[in-house]
Amino acid sequence: MTEVLLKLSVRPIPYPKEVHDRLEVEAKQIIDCYPQSRSALLPLLHLVQSVEGYVSGTGIEFCAEQLGLTDAEVTAVATFYSMYRRTPTGDYHVGVCTNTLCAVMGGDQIFSELKQHLGIGHGETTPDGSITLEHVECNAACDYAPVVMVNWEFFDNQTPESARAMVDALRNGEQVTGSRSGAALCTFRETARFLAGFPDERPGANDGEPGAATLAGLHIARGTAPEQPPQQPNSESGGGA
Repeated sequence: MTEVLLKLSVRPIPYPKEVHDRLEVEAKQIIDCYPQSRSALLPLLHLVQSVEGYVSGTGIEFCAEQLGLTDAEVTAVATFYSMYRRTPTGDYHVGVCTNTLCAVMGGDQIFSELKQHLGIGHGETTPDGSITLEHVECNAACDYAPVVMVNWEFFDNQTPESARAMVDALRNGEQVTGSRSGAALCTFRETARFLAGFPDERPGANDGEPGAATLAGLHIARGTAPEQPPQQPNSESGGGA
C-alpha cells in the first residue's frame, strides 16, 4: 500500500518549456471556440496526445491547468473514451473490428493473422514502434464489414491478405490511403492534432463520398415509401368577445 501511495504522489515530468509554451498558445485557440472553457477538454486531450502519442500524466496536468479542473476530473474523461490512449502508441494504430458482424465476416480471422504476422497481441506495439494492434468495437461501418481502422481511417471489406499487405506497406514507409479519403495516412500523433481542431491540409483529405452500400437503404426508401400527404397549416381558433 505504501508503494502505491508513493507512486500516486509522484508528479509527472513537465513538458520542455518550448513545448509547454507552444501548447499554451494552441490551447487558448481551442478554448476560445467554446462559451464554457471546460467544453474544450475533448480537443485539448487530443492536443496533448499529439505530443507524446498518448495522454500522459503530464498531458492530464496540462489540461487541468488550462481549464481550471482537477487532475481527477480530466482523468475521468480521458479514461472513458477509447480514442484517448493511456500508453504510448505506435505511428499507426491498427484497430480490427471484432464486433458481431465484422467478426462473422472475417474480423476475428484478420485479427488473429495480424497478431501472428506482427508478433504482438492486443494493445501491444511492434518493437520498431510502427504498429499498435488492437481489436475494437463497432465502428458504425457494418455495411463494409469486415472493417479495419488505421488512425481512425476506414479500410473497408478487408481480408487477412489485404490487412497484412497494408501493415507491411506502412512499416516499409509506403504511402497508404484509406477507403474513404483521398489523402495518404498520417501518423497517429498528426491525426491527434487534426482531431484537436487544427486544419488538415493534406491533398485529398476532404475528398470522399458516402459509398453505395451506405446509401442503399436511403435509395430503397425513396423509391418505395408512400408519398406523404401535404401538410395542412395549423388553423387558429379565435373567439368573439
